Amino acid sequence: MRPPCDPSKFIAEAVKSIPPSGIRRFFDLVSGLEDIISLGVGEPDFITPWHIREMCIHSLEKGQTSYTSNSGLPELRDELTRTYYRRYGLDYNPASEVLITTGVSEALDIAIRAVVNPGDEVIVVQPSYVAYVPSVILAGGKPVIVSTHREDDFSLTAETLKPAITSKTKAIVLNFPNNPTGAIMEQEGMEDIADLVVENDLFVISDEVYECLTYGGKHVPFSSLEGMKDRTVMLNGFSKAYAMTGLRLGFAMGAPDIIHSMMMIHQYSMLCAPITAQIGAIEALRNGKVEMERMVREYDRRRHFIVKGFNSIGLECFNPKGAFYAFPYIGDTGLSSSDFAERLLNEKRVVTIPGDVFGEAGEGFLRCAYAASLDDLRKAIEGMGDFVDGLKR
Repeated sequence: MRPPCDPSKFIAEAVKSIPPSGIRRFFDLVSGLEDIISLGVGEPDFITPWHIREMCIHSLEKGQTSYTSNSGLPELRDELTRTYYRRYGLDYNPASEVLITTGVSEALDIAIRAVVNPGDEVIVVQPSYVAYVPSVILAGGKPVIVSTHREDDFSLTAETLKPAITSKTKAIVLNFPNNPTGAIMEQEGMEDIADLVVENDLFVISDEVYECLTYGGKHVPFSSLEGMKDRTVMLNGFSKAYAMTGLRLGFAMGAPDIIHSMMMIHQYSMLCAPITAQIGAIEALRNGKVEMERMVREYDRRRHFIVKGFNSIGLECFNPKGAFYAFPYIGDTGLSSSDFAERLLNEKRVVTIPGDVFGEAGEGFLRCAYAASLDDLRKAIEGMGDFVDGLKR
């Protein structure tokens, strides 16, 4: 009789070392609960605009279900380069400087794997999206955390960044507009960061998926700064701006050597992004501006409402200028972020995400997505106000 086997011994050490997603852990708590109001989900509450869905449906009816080029449909890459030239004056070659990926998550993963060698240090600015640190670890790199603070509106400063740079630093991961804080970077501050990048010969992985959700100003791509185009791979996608989360489509733009290296990983792990999503994305870029701007205006209306609401119930909240998240401070309540969020869920049926999920710098805060109706936001604020009043009593 053959002996039994313990499959766990075959699991790679790198996988064992990464923590489970704190967001997923919290959604497991929500699973099965009824009559909840969710400020937890980081995706638009809008349906993908009809003209985009119609184009996807029409492509299926025509039988367009084949593979595409590893790099993505040429028409989509052409449209992306025209869009970025029109918006920002950025001139990318669609044949060699653009890669279409299966969501921005894949773009992030292969960008890090393309540039990080075992032992390289990669600076991750927190609070930040939960995938950054695990992606660096799985690539064999060492994540080095740099924290932003509410005193700076969670914007990164050169003074904060500089002490974290060593002779082993290879790259820095930036995410502005930011998930979970909603913070943005002003160009003056970005220029200071760019100076450090050049002085220390660093590479920048810039996740700009919330680019179009910038309020009261214009987004500035990091690669548009002087000397940064060849030092930056810009990641973006269609999930947030065009409400296309389930279609899983992202892209990367960067120097030919970087994009080619990413494509080498992509061709073996993913082959190509789904053709139906790519066809929908072409339609989004060509004819989706009106619907996209309508959604952004509604997010902006909700942003003003939720920030005012948090401040009115005694939860200090800075004014986020990007994405669709508010990041209220709950540290004065005496509860940790996790305890506050779990009790709020159990007692008031309001779902938020504890700030510490996004790094230690997020402790004392909650991520609250205002990708919800004004009626739901109103009910959530009322419930949270009652909860805070109860803590005071």
